[in-house]
Amino acid sequence: MINKELIIVGGGPAGLAAAYSAAQTGCHVLVIDRNPQVGGQLIKQTHKFFGSEKQFAKTRGINIAKKLISDVQKSELVEILCDATVVGLYPDQVISVLQHEEYRKYHFNALIIATGAGEKMLAFENNDLPGIYGAGAVQTLMNLYGVLPGQNIVMVGSGNIGLIVSYQLIQAGVHVKALLEAAPKIGGYKVHASKLRRLGVEIMTQTTIRRAIGEDCVRQIETIKLDEAWQPILGTENIIDVDVVCIAVGLTPLYQLLAMSGAKLKYVPELGGMVPVIDSLHQTSINNIFVAGDVSGVEEASSAIVEGYLSGIAAAANVGHRQSDYLKCIEDYQQQALRSGPFGAKIRAGLQKIEVEADAR
Repeated sequence: MINKELIIVGGGPAGLAAAYSAAQTGCHVLVIDRNPQVGGQLIKQTHKFFGSEKQFAKTRGINIAKKLISDVQKSELVEILCDATVVGLYPDQVISVLQHEEYRKYHFNALIIATGAGEKMLAFENNDLPGIYGAGAVQTLMNLYGVLPGQNIVMVGSGNIGLIVSYQLIQAGVHVKALLEAAPKIGGYKVHASKLRRLGVEIMTQTTIRRAIGEDCVRQIETIKLDEAWQPILGTENIIDVDVVCIAVGLTPLYQLLAMSGAKLKYVPELGGMVPVIDSLHQTSINNIFVAGDVSGVEEASSAIVEGYLSGIAAAANVGHRQSDYLKCIEDYQQQALRSGPFGAKIRAGLQKIEVEADAR
């Protein structure tokens, strides 16, 4: 058994920020990530971020990742374990980890789960044909490995991820033939949609993919229009020649470790699915188990970073490393959350559902 003060599961933006802020208090931290390198989604995001200077405004995701990684690597109090998967979480504050076919157990005084979120998929005929990708997989191929997924693509989903990845595909020389959105209007920022329209991409609202066509891989898709009740309108079918379909219909929190811990969970559609009930410091219903980032509700990476900083100092304080300006830092991080305006309304509504339950504990 290996003893650690604070263990963070997930080395994405939330996990790295948590590790940095906890180490700044003098807390010893172990970051565990299942990938070959830390950085999470940021290492494949080439677009610039919105927000204020504190949230890395006008900085590309890959450069934000470099800064967060550099910050934790400079600290002698942070240990990073990559290519390692947490396979168990037990009531006696123990986790089990599998790395390179070696199985180890760690005991923690505090734990932060920052496992992020996974991509949702759509149910349609032949959705398992080669050539059908999630948007994250397309970003990984292009921005991490320099591989084009294909030449003619249809994007399904008009949230910010769908819009941004479409633009990146065009920059890489791929023909984005259309962008499909089942809702009556686009889900992402209009500035991203406007760039696509200027480049000739047809954005087809109230339209979805009905089936993929092909034998060994996708060759065509059939689209269909939807009515106000989201039902298909027969007679509006259309065939589009493609060699790639990219699905960008949202993310869902990876809550499985939290379920294993026995932490109280609740289904909140505004936050992406099953999420933990947490207090204002992001502590779950289990003492000394905290969360940060998309695992507690799908948002932008900027929010995940802020949540990481907050949960890092909160978890460190719980194990005896409370810094002198603790309350001031907590207040600052809570005020930084990017949830104002119309795009934050859904998140605010979702958080209210779980905060009411947390307050009642």
